Amino acid sequence: MPQPHELSTPLLRVFVEVARLGSFTAAAPVLGYTQSAISRQISNLEEEAGTALFDRLPRGVRLTEPGHRLLAHAQAVLDRLDAARRELADLRDLATGRLRVAAFATADAALVPQAIAAFQQRHPAVAVSLREGFTPALLEMLGSGDADVAVVSYPETQHLDGFDLRKVCDDFMYVAFPAGHRLAGQRQVRLADLRDEEWIAGSSRPEDTLISSCLRTGFQPRIGFVARDWMAKQGFVAAGIGITLVPSLAADAVRRDVKLALVHPVDIPPRQVYSAVASGFTPSPATRAFLDILHH
Repeated sequence: MPQPHELSTPLLRVFVEVARLGSFTAAAPVLGYTQSAISRQISNLEEEAGTALFDRLPRGVRLTEPGHRLLAHAQAVLDRLDAARRELADLRDLATGRLRVAAFATADAALVPQAIAAFQQRHPAVAVSLREGFTPALLEMLGSGDADVAVVSYPETQHLDGFDLRKVCDDFMYVAFPAGHRLAGQRQVRLADLRDEEWIAGSSRPEDTLISSCLRTGFQPRIGFVARDWMAKQGFVAAGIGITLVPSLAADAVRRDVKLALVHPVDIPPRQVYSAVASGFTPSPATRAFLDILHH
């Protein structure tokens, strides 16, 4: 005998509608079938259920006791399926859902906030969160499923297996000078111009900072003070204590009493900025929409 889990959903829909209207004839136009097709489908359902579900009367039909028992379950099943369809439609239409963004600190100065703001304006019902870190940690978040999309930088991205990357932009390097510095009016400088300067860096080890890109030329910066916080670095520069590197991604966020000059790309090639998602996984509708905005 067929088991209850074998009852097909289309037949349950026909069953519920016939039970509601009390007639094969009345249910036929509502469901888009002929009266004979409705009768055949109810017969098929009764065969699957192993019992009569309706008593056929001279005028219409009436539920049997097994029919009454099945009706509550059938309606619950159809309600759950309808709720699932609505939820999937909401996800597809970005009327619900979540977006977990991860990015390195400089990208959070302007690029990522602007992309998130544009995303929220278009899709206010999607919950957005942000985590910050260095590129290796961001890739770990993607790989472990703790982030949906990451904004990462190259050449930090050495191990890229398992990730799909798409280039966003080039991130050129500027030097930040105090307003009264001898080079403050320059549009572009060479590292040779900076050999006698005191540097403000995020670490006492140049290879652990943005300055690491200078080392390949043989340039050895003299780090005077270590300040990890972005605003603190600007404060030291504005006070005339030293200079620091500023990525172009953060240039718009620099305080007004600090002057910027582009470092010649021959001396410091631009970093390449990418969006990254985990390979082999279908991005959510929210992730796809955010990527479109980010790259636009």
